[in-house]
Amino acid sequence: MPSAFYLPIGDAHYDWRFASTPQTQLNDRRISCPRGRVMGGSSAINGMVYVRGNAADFDRWAELGATGWGANDVLPYFQKAERSTDPTRDLEYRGTEGPLVTSAGSQANPLHGAFLRAAQEAGYPYSNDLNGREQEGFGTLPMTVSGGVRCSTARAYLTNPPHNLTILRGHQAHRLRLKAGRCTGVDLTGRGGQRVRLSAGRTVVACGAVGSPQLLQLSGIGPAAELQKLDIEVAADRPEVGANLRDHLEVYVQQTCTQPVTLNAQLDLLGKARIGAHWLLTRNGLGATNHFE
Repeated sequence: MPSAFYLPIGDAHYDWRFASTPQTQLNDRRISCPRGRVMGGSSAINGMVYVRGNAADFDRWAELGATGWGANDVLPYFQKAERSTDPTRDLEYRGTEGPLVTSAGSQANPLHGAFLRAAQEAGYPYSNDLNGREQEGFGTLPMTVSGGVRCSTARAYLTNPPHNLTILRGHQAHRLRLKAGRCTGVDLTGRGGQRVRLSAGRTVVACGAVGSPQLLQLSGIGPAAELQKLDIEVAADRPEVGANLRDHLEVYVQQTCTQPVTLNAQLDLLGKARIGAHWLLTRNGLGATNHFE
């Protein structure tokens, strides 16, 4: 249920519950870093907001030598992946035939329009499509929700898995096997601690922004000095691996509403039961959105 997206976060069954090292700029606080521990990864526990990276970031990658990763290079793949149901979308930049469904939410609450009007009155630009030509400004946040249900990458791509795909459940990759500078396989740990060894002609490391550099470092690919401290044999001294992670902070600013139009009146136990029952029966109503619109 989209409106219950916050429940898996912090639950060890669904979330790896990573935490940062002490941050000097934040009075040495550790910041929680939720990461999905289920099929679909973090797309199965996140807030379902669908906003692409800024075009200038991709162009910067290309300038630094990542040929083929410029904004115009990656746009066709974004479009191929997406199936937008928002009638106001910018068709020049959005996709309509892909497996990942994105929608705009009902926008029925009067606070939605009031907030956007206030932003414009304060002098900020308005973007009709935050994934279109102009990403800077205030606008409606699209969400990865299809038919009132979260559309994670697992639901989008693995509901009907291709015949040539085998999914090993309950296994964790703990090392890449390397030979002559190439990855020749992956070592896994299964249920009960048993080891599984897979051979591969090609390997894609897709463990997320935290898990991917961790797996590379466990395999000897990373900053040599740090690996040697942990008695990990260095296969490739790559000081960038595990560095430069930047994440956005989440800060809540709450305002008192002068009129009874918020959801607070419906969030007692009886109200939540009504919302949940309505969603279970119809896949609609207040349970069918993340409310970020």
